[in-house]
Amino acid sequence: MMTNALRHARACLLLLLAAAAPAGAHAQAGAPASSAAAHDGARAFDFEFGEWTVQISRLVEPLSGSTAWAEYTGTSVVRPVWGGHANLGELEVNGATGRIQGMSLRLYDPAARQWKISWASSRDGALGPPMIGGFRDDGTGEFYNQETFNGRAVFVRFVFSGITANAFRLEQAFSADGGKSWEVNWIARFQR
Repeated sequence: MMTNALRHARACLLLLLAAAAPAGAHAQAGAPASSAAAHDGARAFDFEFGEWTVQISRLVEPLSGSTAWAEYTGTSVVRPVWGGHANLGELEVNGATGRIQGMSLRLYDPAARQWKISWASSRDGALGPPMIGGFRDDGTGEFYNQETFNGRAVFVRFVFSGITANAFRLEQAFSADGGKSWEVNWIARFQR
């Protein structure tokens, strides 16, 4: 049986997902859309193909009130799959608190004109629930889902921003109050 709080959280998530739907065209920052595929968002992640140097700041204990961050550096390699309608990213970074090896699988849904991003870590070998969303006309990408973190339901948001040919930024944030407030817990800065 679904409680009122769960119904409210689900309704908020659906609203967030609707807001993340691509409003129109998204081409690589500064480049005009050259085809219907680029216009509908199917090629929105083309900017990320190749090898990147990455610096990550990770909040050590999200949603705890802590302000301790861990720093990591390493590489990210993203390659297209299915002619660019999917892609696979591999991340490997190291820092004073250890190593992170992860993989992102991104799949494009042409009917919804949205992307689904799933993450897997070598730590547990599990593919997580997909983040769903797309890119706005201004080049910012927003993706949302709902997960369980430390035994409580949270909304999760990814924001891709500052996209150029040689750099971009990715932030992850959690909301434990149905999307009213967000705590950033992962900041990744990519450069070529």
